[in-house]
Amino acid sequence: MDDLKTTLPLGLQTRGRGALENAMGRFEGQTRNAIADGWHPPDPQMLRTQTRVEVARSAISYNRSPDLPFDRAINPYRGCEHGCIYCYARPSHAYLNLSPGLDFETRLIARPGLGAVLDRELRAKSYRVAVMALGTNTDPYQPIEAQYGVMRELLCVLHAFRHPVAITTKGALIEADLDLLADLAAQGLLRVGISLTTLDPDLSRRMEPRAPAPARRLQSIERLAQAGIPVRVMIAPVIPGLTDHEVESLLAAAKSAGATAASYIPLRLPREVSPLFQDWLAQHAPDRATKVMARLREMQGGQDYDPSFGTRMRGHGLWADLLARRFNIAIDRLGLAVKLPPLRCDLFAPPQRAGDQLTLF
Repeated sequence: MDDLKTTLPLGLQTRGRGALENAMGRFEGQTRNAIADGWHPPDPQMLRTQTRVEVARSAISYNRSPDLPFDRAINPYRGCEHGCIYCYARPSHAYLNLSPGLDFETRLIARPGLGAVLDRELRAKSYRVAVMALGTNTDPYQPIEAQYGVMRELLCVLHAFRHPVAITTKGALIEADLDLLADLAAQGLLRVGISLTTLDPDLSRRMEPRAPAPARRLQSIERLAQAGIPVRVMIAPVIPGLTDHEVESLLAAAKSAGATAASYIPLRLPREVSPLFQDWLAQHAPDRATKVMARLREMQGGQDYDPSFGTRMRGHGLWADLLARRFNIAIDRLGLAVKLPPLRCDLFAPPQRAGDQLTLF
C-alpha cells in the first residue's frame, strides 16, 4: 500500500478489500499520512470491519433528480462492506469525515431503531404515499444486516402500512425476508432489482470482494421469482473494455433464473471513485487499463465522469449508442421488459396502535 495514500497504521493487511488506498476525504482541512519513522515496526494484522451505531432523527430522504424513478429513499446503513471498487456511493463517506477508500468498506454506520422513526414519519398527516426505494446508496443487505436487522425493521413497518417498496441489492441476505417480501408482492406492493456485473467469479471476487458471487446472485433471483416476487436484473455497472462483452450472457442468465425485466447503467466515476478505480485497474487489469479509461471517456464527453442530468446514467456518443442498441436487441430477443408493472399506492393505511381510539363509522 502506498504510504502517501493511507491514513491507516502501516502493515495492516487489506486482503479481501476493494480499494487499495485510504486518502483523506475532500472536506478535511488537514492531511494525515501514515509513514514509517523507524521507531515502531508495522503490526501485521488484518484490517477489520468496524461498525458504530447512529441514532437517527429522520428515516426518509427526498430527491428531485430527473434521472431517478423515485423521489424518496431510506438507507439503513452508511458505508458498505461489499467493497465494490466502482461504487458511486463512496464519495458520500467524505461527509462523515471518513475516506471514500478503505474507510467506506471497513468503517460502517448502522441505524438500529430506524423502523420506529419511519413509523412516525409515515403517520404524519402531511405524508403522501409514493414508492419507497431501499438500497439506493449502499446495500441494505450487506453482511452487517445479519447482526443489526435494520432492513427487517423497515420492512415490518412498510408491510404494516401496506406501503409500496422498491429494493435494490446484490446481497443474499434478502432471502431471510422472503416471508414479508412475498406478501408485499402478492398485494402488488413490491419489486426487487438484483445487480449483476459479471459472470466471471474471479473478476467478481477482485472487483466486488465481499459481495455474493455471480452464481449466488442468480440463485437469489431464482428464489425470489419462485416466491412470486417481480425481479429486475440490473446490469450495473457496465464497464467498457472489461465487462461490456458480457451484456448478452448476463441478460440470458438472469432470464433463465426468473428475472422478468432488465436495465443497465454504464460505469460512473464521480469524485474520489475515479482515482480509486484507476488504481484498482492498474493493479488488477493493467493490460486493459488504458483501453477501459479511453472508452469510458469517449462515453463521458472526454471526462472521467459527466454528471449532466439526462445522460449521466447512459453516457453519450458512439459507444453509448452501440451499448444501448445491443441491450435493446438482447432484451427483445429474450422477452425481458424494460419496466415492471407500477406498484399500488391505494392500499396505504396507517395501522392502529395500542391506545388509538377506534372509529365508530
